[in-house]
Amino acid sequence: MMVLEIAIWGAWLPLIFGYLPSLGFSSTQTALILNAFPVAAVIGMFFSNQFADRNFAAERFLAFSHLVGGLAILGCGYVKTFQPFFWLMLIHCLLYVPTLSITNSIAFANMKDPQKEFGIIRMGGTVGWILAAWPFTFILVDWAKVDAAHPKSLYAWFDVVLKSGLTGQELQAATKWTFVVAGVLSLALAAFSLALPHTPPKKKEEGAAESLAWLEAVRLLKHPFVLVLWLVTFVDSFVHNCYFNWTGSFLGADPAKGGVGIPGNWIMPVMTIGQVAELLTMLILGVTLKKLGWRMTMILGILGHGARFAVYAFFPQSRELIIAVQILHGICYAFFFATVYIFVDAYFPKDVRSSAQGLFNVMILGIGALVANSICPRLIQDTFTHDGVTDFKHLFLVPCYAAIFAMLLLAVAFHPPKAVEAAGGLKGAPH
Repeated sequence: MMVLEIAIWGAWLPLIFGYLPSLGFSSTQTALILNAFPVAAVIGMFFSNQFADRNFAAERFLAFSHLVGGLAILGCGYVKTFQPFFWLMLIHCLLYVPTLSITNSIAFANMKDPQKEFGIIRMGGTVGWILAAWPFTFILVDWAKVDAAHPKSLYAWFDVVLKSGLTGQELQAATKWTFVVAGVLSLALAAFSLALPHTPPKKKEEGAAESLAWLEAVRLLKHPFVLVLWLVTFVDSFVHNCYFNWTGSFLGADPAKGGVGIPGNWIMPVMTIGQVAELLTMLILGVTLKKLGWRMTMILGILGHGARFAVYAFFPQSRELIIAVQILHGICYAFFFATVYIFVDAYFPKDVRSSAQGLFNVMILGIGALVANSICPRLIQDTFTHDGVTDFKHLFLVPCYAAIFAMLLLAVAFHPPKAVEAAGGLKGAPH
């Protein structure tokens, strides 16, 4: 379930940022389409997640959402004009985002020991994102070049295929297959959902107080260290989404135009190096937190963003270094975002802990992404691209400097009181 759930997202997201301008969409139209997901994330926090949880059996809601949402994202592969693309993407996102929490609900309802089992189950999502990229090594291929090579053996055929990735306009046109693959995966999960254990809706009286729990979580922003972390999370989410907005286009762009020149069928697999690193980094996160503490671990996560964008800006012609630096993406995610979730679990009162996670989630998946998806298309299409050539150096310095600012803010102003964690939450915090 988790493999398929996240594979859907991982199939269409990495290459959409370069695909939309190739359809002739303006930077404003591109931003509107990209913001369908963060808008759905914000709506999900305040309405749709709870509505689905309370009114439908989880596995049936999952089946319905992935059936309709799968058909919508499938349609994105075949429409070429703005309005139908926008509405199809919005339908998909509004139905998909609640399933991120619904799959968690199904998992928790059917595990014997969630503390031991959930980490392994959730790891399936990261594996799904990685697996979603690899079919494209055989989809985004220049088959005319393969035929012209007349490979004599199976080994020779594989060798030619893997070296014949699409580039330029041909790559942009073939990107429609990312939406087709996402749609097929979604429909597969819709069918598989019917075989999942029955998970009935939660009764209203079980969580009647939860409707206002997010207000309690918001009130905790009165504590300076919580507010600082919330603002740093916003900046880091912005920087994180700059990576997704620009990396695919940067990796695939011609070196003569400032890019790296990686063949189209290898762009997504190269980007998954970050997810592999994430799996490995999560294994050492507990030890790192004990050795370095909350603040230094988070600082390293933010610095990873800055270092990666600095490499992008100053060493764009070093293909091997650009590929190697993808490792930092996993370190950035584990050392900052995963650490934030663990920190919230340690410092927030138990009765509002779930809503507190949602409060930070709305920054990570919602507001931070919303701002990035609104600004990034304008920066790359209108500000830093002239005569078809993008000034990637100065483009990448924007998130690099933003990461440095977030790191300094965290280093100077983030001072969580140790007594609060020991007391089991902020209710024991001094005023």
